[in-house]
Amino acid sequence: MQPDLQPSWSDFERAHLWHPYASMKQPHENIAVESAQGVYLQLYDGRRLIDGMASWWCAIHGYAVRELDDAIHLQVKKMAHVMFGGLTHAPAALLAQRLLAIAPSSLQKVFYADSGSVAVEVAIKMAAQYWRAQGEPQRQKMVTIRGGYHGDTFAAMSVCDPENGMHHWFSEMLMQQFFVDSPAMPGAKVAACLAQMDAVLRDHCDVIAGVILEPMVQGAGGMRIYDASFLLGVRALCDRYGLLLIIDEIATGFGRTGKMFACEHAGIAPDIMCVGKALTGGYMTLAAVLVSDAVCEGIHADGAGVLMHGPTFMANPLACAVALASLDLLLQTPWQQRVADIESQLMAALMPCKCLSAVADVRVFGAIGVIEMVDSMNMQEVQSLLIAQGVWLRPFGKLLYTMPPLVISRGELQQVVQAMCCVAERLSMDG
Repeated sequence: MQPDLQPSWSDFERAHLWHPYASMKQPHENIAVESAQGVYLQLYDGRRLIDGMASWWCAIHGYAVRELDDAIHLQVKKMAHVMFGGLTHAPAALLAQRLLAIAPSSLQKVFYADSGSVAVEVAIKMAAQYWRAQGEPQRQKMVTIRGGYHGDTFAAMSVCDPENGMHHWFSEMLMQQFFVDSPAMPGAKVAACLAQMDAVLRDHCDVIAGVILEPMVQGAGGMRIYDASFLLGVRALCDRYGLLLIIDEIATGFGRTGKMFACEHAGIAPDIMCVGKALTGGYMTLAAVLVSDAVCEGIHADGAGVLMHGPTFMANPLACAVALASLDLLLQTPWQQRVADIESQLMAALMPCKCLSAVADVRVFGAIGVIEMVDSMNMQEVQSLLIAQGVWLRPFGKLLYTMPPLVISRGELQQVVQAMCCVAERLSMDG
């Protein structure tokens, strides 16, 4: 839906700027945002939209947060950036200290990356280098579950769903990995999925480096939720076969599911953990790979141990400073109660939609609420309905979902869920 008033640069933008997952030949209209405050996006025409997406799940504190603004301002007076090759600085060290204090205790080393997708690349690279240092360079394959999403770069794409995911066009270019059924798929059973994984690990252990999973919730691959017993089983299988377990907490980390990290629901610790998105509270791009001492020692076993990765903006001081402020703010607030309250309100408001004819399923977990439709939606039409009700969401395929800022008020969240229910009701009537 096009705002009534457009900024002077809008025509140029439409002709020259390529948006994510979008066509340049037939571009959709993109809503021009003038500013953002709290949980609201301020449009150029004077309207305000509640951001029920938390800016793709990262703006957990909302927008224009004083503590985060101050951290950026203080840091920029000292230095905006300095290369991390051969140099270091306090924001990187202090952030690493804070991350390790809240992560599973077995994780003791931190490698910074530019984005979540790059963090996954680094984690896979770490696993491959670990086995090369053990004298088993053939161990390069990863095992994962269908329906997953780990990013848009090439190693990350190779462990996304190979058939129904958004990267199937590149399947012939990607490294071929091992996939087993997801326990989150309709009708799937945890025991059967674990048995499949056991068989793959047993039959191909000599070429497998490890297992990579999104814990508890499969995000952009389908917003599906599975039982913690599956994570427990996978950890046990990795231990049995001596394989590394990589947990991708990029979407689920920092309180989104009601635990600081979603793997805590199963009481397990990974060998490698990727974090990103909410790490900086949505202010800057930054990710990190947390590693156990055992993996670190293993990478160094061949006497070299040089991890072959070094992003230009690795450990950017501005990003590290605002991430540290974001974590401190999160820890100082009643985030667990906030997530519990959001979960309760989502359950009460969205579950009645299950009875609608256009709705296939409704799922809620922590501060995540999902209405899955029977048929794929017209995203532009659905967004127009949502915007008319003062809400910004980005549905895709059959999924209409919210992952709001954790600071959203009860009234603001009520407006979001009412808009979602309105869409589900409208699609049911149209059907």
